[in-house]
Amino acid sequence: MMTIVREARLRPAYAHLYPELPADTWMPASEVGATILMNQLRSAAPFNFGERLLPDEHFEFRGGAERGFGTPMRTRQGEPGRPTHRH
Repeated sequence: MMTIVREARLRPAYAHLYPELPADTWMPASEVGATILMNQLRSAAPFNFGERLLPDEHFEFRGGAERGFGTPMRTRQGEPGRPTHRH
C-alpha cells in the first residue's frame, strides 16, 4: 500500500545506535527524525551521523507522495528525479 507519508524503518543491525527507536517497525520518517534530534539535544555526547540524520545504511524508506502531487518534493541526493546542482 502506497502512502503519502514517507516512512522509515530502523534496520535491526543498527538498533544499538538508536535505543529510543523500535527496530524493524515502520514509522513516519518525520517522527523518526524528530525523535533522533530530541535524543541528540539531550545527550551529553551526541553521535555524529554524517550528512544525513537518517542514513540509508541504518534505515529503510518507503512511501511519500509522487512528484507532481501539488508540492515540490524534497528528495535525497541521487534519487531519480532530483535535479543535480553543481557549485
